[in-house]
Amino acid sequence: MSPSERRSAIMDLLCDRRCETAKNLAALFGVTARTIRNDITALSCTYPIQTIRGRYGGIHVASWYHPYRQELSPQQEVLLRKLMVNLEGEDLTVMESILTKFARRTG
Repeated sequence: MSPSERRSAIMDLLCDRRCETAKNLAALFGVTARTIRNDITALSCTYPIQTIRGRYGGIHVASWYHPYRQELSPQQEVLLRKLMVNLEGEDLTVMESILTKFARRTG
C-alpha cells in the first residue's frame, strides 16, 4: 500500500470511527506509530484533524466534518415539504426524520 493509499484509508477510518490512536492505526496498517504520526501531520494540512495527548487522547476528526454525508437538493426538499402537508401520524414522523437528516442546513 502506498503512502497516499494509506492516508486515504486512514481518513476513511477516522471519518467512520471519529477517533483512534496512532498505536492502533499502526497495527492496523502494518507500519510504525512514527509513520502514522507523519501521515497525520500530512493529513492535518488538508483535513480537520486534531491530536490529543494523554491517557484519553488520540487522533480525532472534527465533529462537524462528514465528507460523505448526503444532502437533498433544494428541489427535492421543496417537493418533500409539499408532500408532507398530506401526511399524518407515523408517516409524518418518518418524513420529518428524513428532512431532519438530509435537508441542507442553513444559517
